[in-house]
Amino acid sequence: MRKVTGAHIVWDWNGTLFHDIDAIIGATNAAFAELGLEPLTLEQYRQLYCVPVPKFYERLMGRLPTEAEWELMDEIFHRYYAEHRVTCGLAEGAAELLAGWRSAGHSQSLLSMYVHEELVPLVRGFGIEPHFVRVDGRTGPSGGSKAEHMVRHLEALVDVVPERTVVIGDAADDAVAALHVGARAVLYTGGSHSRVSLEAVGVPVVDSLEEAVAEAERLAAA
Repeated sequence: MRKVTGAHIVWDWNGTLFHDIDAIIGATNAAFAELGLEPLTLEQYRQLYCVPVPKFYERLMGRLPTEAEWELMDEIFHRYYAEHRVTCGLAEGAAELLAGWRSAGHSQSLLSMYVHEELVPLVRGFGIEPHFVRVDGRTGPSGGSKAEHMVRHLEALVDVVPERTVVIGDAADDAVAALHVGARAVLYTGGSHSRVSLEAVGVPVVDSLEEAVAEAERLAAA
């Protein structure tokens, strides 16, 4: 049986710690252009975005993309995103919050659906890798849910239990993944979803990462 220890946060990366929403919108619209779809505004994107991502495209196309269409759009999205992420930085206060949580004696890790081989050097480049006990990116094909990745992530952590773990992310799928393993979730409005869509999930919704950490501390202590 695992030893019950202190509070643990599992952070999301894209749209949460990493403020890359502009690059994501640009990459999405570049992929849309290949199929003759109209570009989206940030507000439209946040209203429509969902996981798994092919369902997002179905909302716009009126049908699921074919396998060939999905592969094309996915390749274009990631190529465009890689070009434009270099202009993006950490969310406001993120580095200080990570350092503060660690100095308070709590643990934290990072789980992202961004490809692992690209995630790790990106995190390292911001100088924040030492704050995490583990950094995991996606392995395998893109477009799926985070739930099974969360199972493997928590199983790899030492002395971390779901009941004292809080997932902080910007998407409904982060809350789904948390529920899947018996953890709590706090959702942040600075990324891919609108506040209205996040509130429909039924977990705390906040407008800043500072609020997210305070709420995580409260939930982990309950």
